[in-house]
Amino acid sequence: MTLAPGLLSFGTTDGAATVHGVHGAAGVTHWKAFAGRRQLASPTEAVEWASIPPYGLSGEHRHTRTEEIYLVLRGEGEFLYNGTAHPVRPGSLALTAIGNVHGLRNTGDAHLDWWVIETIPPTTDAVLNGTASRTPGVPTMRPPALHDLFKERTVTTEGVFSGPLRSIDVVELEAAEHRTLGRLDAELAVFVHDGQGTVRTDGAIADLTANTCLTLGAGAAARFEPTTRLRLLVVTLALPGESGTPQ
Repeated sequence: MTLAPGLLSFGTTDGAATVHGVHGAAGVTHWKAFAGRRQLASPTEAVEWASIPPYGLSGEHRHTRTEEIYLVLRGEGEFLYNGTAHPVRPGSLALTAIGNVHGLRNTGDAHLDWWVIETIPPTTDAVLNGTASRTPGVPTMRPPALHDLFKERTVTTEGVFSGPLRSIDVVELEAAEHRTLGRLDAELAVFVHDGQGTVRTDGAIADLTANTCLTLGAGAAARFEPTTRLRLLVVTLALPGESGTPQ
């Protein structure tokens, strides 16, 4: 589809790739990337979706240059954090800072789906841009944080992340209700968890179904109009030099 101005990416999880041996684990992972550094102005590496089949594994690996969220969308399993397993279900949210080892195991009989957003903190950004010190210090390793997003409704990354990813929110709309989302100082990544409706951006309109993901540029606005109860998951990605805090 031709994207409306301000809409940086738009797609569904249909047509996901099948990847073998992700992070050294046996078996397959279904994976799709929606947006990355070529589309986004914030220092965001990637906005992705992933899924592993029953009893599958996304292998444990250490994060050395990026901060990352895992948000479980469907299924049950375990987050593997620095050698310890934590049970997860839909709404389980993990914030992984640089230095930590993490992975994800499916312990159920259905696929385990999760949303992945990986961002670049200032220390990594300085290296990529060639402005880092010749003898940079080692970043302080901040412990991972686990949340129940569907219970808490809003989770901020303060004290865990130093990069652009500022908050993760749940927005729920009833049929015939509407909400306009947009920020002057940040890009928004939006995932439709459940429900159907439409989204309007700058005169263009697109249908929304479960497992639709879109990214919205800073300064743009999108009007969400549900035809059924609609659950949106919204991530705020601050632009360089901006706070990304709510206005």
